[in-house]
Amino acid sequence: MIRTRVKICGITREEDGLAAAGMGADALGFVFYEKSPRYVSIERAAEICGKLPPFVTKVGLFVDADRDVVTDVLERVNIDLLQFHGNENSVYCESFNLPYIKAIRAKSRESILSEIDAHARAIGVLIDSYVPGVPGGTGSLFDWSLIPSEYRSKIILAGGLTSENVAEAISAVRPFSVDISGGVESSKGIKDHDKIYQFMKEVASADKIY
Repeated sequence: MIRTRVKICGITREEDGLAAAGMGADALGFVFYEKSPRYVSIERAAEICGKLPPFVTKVGLFVDADRDVVTDVLERVNIDLLQFHGNENSVYCESFNLPYIKAIRAKSRESILSEIDAHARAIGVLIDSYVPGVPGGTGSLFDWSLIPSEYRSKIILAGGLTSENVAEAISAVRPFSVDISGGVESSKGIKDHDKIYQFMKEVASADKIY
């Protein structure tokens, strides 16, 4: 059986991070983008990360941030992996000496391939819905057929996932990982633990097929 990894993004509370980790989430995302309703301060993120158990990857999410902002986060928060959601080029992304994933908004198959090529050293690419003017976290689905199957081993599928559709998404795309935020929330930035449980259950059930 191939196990689909799960990242729960937009963690703002310690109890949500611990619940997600306890239910088997492989990674937790912390949004350091002040315009996001799921923004978390450096101080709060440091507190939460300090309480997490081992073997849970802590991901710092940025959108076209000044270098000093990223550096400050890395000096004060125990981040394992960087996630860039803006127009960052590969030189910038690689300059922090940490592995990174690049978020790509699915405008077309050609645009996805172009971004993958431009970020050849990224350890993964997160494919999200394209909504003009919004860098991510829209909660919108997109046409999964746009995703090039030859890059499945690097694909982190996001965009409008819920416990109701994640099994279908895994069947259609066979991504390495799925990423969810709004689909497991009671309100923006506040996770619903029952929804996390149902989502993890559906992912595990979908994996049993393969």
